[in-house]
Amino acid sequence: MTLSSFLIQLLNGLAGASSLFLVGAGLSLIFGITRVVNFAHGSLYMLGLYIAYSLTEWLTAQLGAGPLGFWGGVLLAAAAVAAIGALVEVLLLRRIYRAPELFQLLATFALVLVIKDAALYVWGAEELLGSRAPGLSGSVELLGRRFPQYNLLLMWIGPLVLAGLWLLLNKTRWGALIRAATQDRDMVAALGVNQAWLFTSVFALGAFLAGLGGALQLPLEPASLNLDLQTIGDAFVVVVVGGMGSIPGAYLAALLIAVTKAVCAGIGTVQLFGADVSFSRLTLVVEFLIMAVVLVWRPWGLLGRPQAASRNPADIEAPLRPAQPVLRLVAWLLLALLLALPLAGHSFPYAVTLSIDLLIAALFATSLHFIMGPAGMHSFGHAAYFGLGAYGAALFFKALAMPMEVSLLAAPLVAGLGALLFGWFCVRLSGVYLAMLTLAFSQIVWSIVYQSDEVTGGSNGIVGIWPAAWLADRGAYFYLTLVLCAGCIWLMRRILFSPFGYAMRAGRDSPLRSEAIGIHVKRVQWMAFVLAGLFCGVAGALFAFSKGSISPETISVGRSVDGLVMVLLGGVQTLSGPIVGGVLFTWLQDLLARETEYWRALLGGVMLLLVLAFPQGVVGSIRSRFERQEATS
Repeated sequence: MTLSSFLIQLLNGLAGASSLFLVGAGLSLIFGITRVVNFAHGSLYMLGLYIAYSLTEWLTAQLGAGPLGFWGGVLLAAAAVAAIGALVEVLLLRRIYRAPELFQLLATFALVLVIKDAALYVWGAEELLGSRAPGLSGSVELLGRRFPQYNLLLMWIGPLVLAGLWLLLNKTRWGALIRAATQDRDMVAALGVNQAWLFTSVFALGAFLAGLGGALQLPLEPASLNLDLQTIGDAFVVVVVGGMGSIPGAYLAALLIAVTKAVCAGIGTVQLFGADVSFSRLTLVVEFLIMAVVLVWRPWGLLGRPQAASRNPADIEAPLRPAQPVLRLVAWLLLALLLALPLAGHSFPYAVTLSIDLLIAALFATSLHFIMGPAGMHSFGHAAYFGLGAYGAALFFKALAMPMEVSLLAAPLVAGLGALLFGWFCVRLSGVYLAMLTLAFSQIVWSIVYQSDEVTGGSNGIVGIWPAAWLADRGAYFYLTLVLCAGCIWLMRRILFSPFGYAMRAGRDSPLRSEAIGIHVKRVQWMAFVLAGLFCGVAGALFAFSKGSISPETISVGRSVDGLVMVLLGGVQTLSGPIVGGVLFTWLQDLLARETEYWRALLGGVMLLLVLAFPQGVVGSIRSRFERQEATS
């Protein structure tokens, strides 16, 4: 790699940092004020690109090929996304600000599904590449190489927006209110400030920045339906690496990530110690590597502030209670129905296949709830252990030619070892930083699987993973799945009622007091993390032999989000919540996907209704109502 090519890649990184900063700054603003982890922020970025495409095409047709048509379309697109963001805040988020933060995340994820299908309906499934910016479609010569003029402009947009935000937040009354609300929202309300409109204005500004970041990519990147989850992952990385709520930190993080990715792409493949090392492959995962390193070294981000541990327990849940006789009777009746289900397999063959998926989903969700609820550790990367279990089973079976039964039993150990390694780092963090580190490790695993063609099959995955002959019948495999899933769920429940389970909840509710009475909180959390990964690996191994093939999708961000949705839909504060949430979400997804092309919008709409009707999850809200009735009777 020559000096000139290195400098060109460095300039490309500076240009790419602007778009990353815009979307990251918007997300940081929204979280700093509203405390909402806005999962739909990537969808706003996607909408900015789509709307800019339509507006620039229309304005160019009306006004001719000139700068007014292009730049007018870009600015109008950002303004339109700001209006959509304000509408979302007024109609939806205002109703759930008092709900737990994780349920706000569930609502914004439902918006992701709705917006994706709305974009599919309006613009179709094909990728759309916009026109070049008038007057900036050429290139300039730098160090003997050609460099796009448009990228030169992008290099300056990030610093200009950063300067504008600094002036807005530090030299205006509105900015003073924003900074005050970030520190103490209750005091701002006590001073008579209309918090509702303050929140709306912040959300609109954050949406404007996301829309502008998307619109500015019009000449460089085609608008596609996959940009939402891809962008929100990058935005989370920027915000967390820079420090939650720090706008300068967001720019520093965007600069670091964009430049590193550009340099890796420029280096390409080099020889180190006699072996070929491809740096270009790191572009898929380098931002998550950076986030993992930063969070391990400086858990609050580059320019963030450390959070002091609270000495007072907060939001302590009621102690777990054994199941009531009625609930036990329902569980036994459900088990009896499941045992009888294969007998009707000849009449309803798909019911057996769907039930296998529902059981695996219930185990997946319950293993995530094991660390989310009782241990208080929120994970955005639980799919890593599902995928490790699935790929472990496939590789034992195909590459090592082990019997199916041995592969099924050994695969969860792979997931457990992954959780043992990653958990050692994760349990040293808390809150959103812990969640982001789990996401980073999950994406690192995904990248390794996706790019290891000779071992994992790369993007094609592994095929031909079939059960043993005695399990070839779907009914027999259903009984195996039922025994393993029910046994693992029962075992997790027994653990939660053991002294270890009580230690988990004590460490969640009051870490300092738990340490004072001799509980090694981090060690307990680490053990819980490993157990959750082990049980999740069982679900992954069952999934692999059920489907007969696996692909990198089993470790994708989407599957981790599905697990979160399952737990939140059922209720974090209940033991049966993840089971109900896993079954309900998977059943709805299967039902709606077979009925209409726009099943995501319908699923998102149903989820929004459930969030509004059951703010503590389906099971959690029902239990709260029964408890209130008992208290008043």
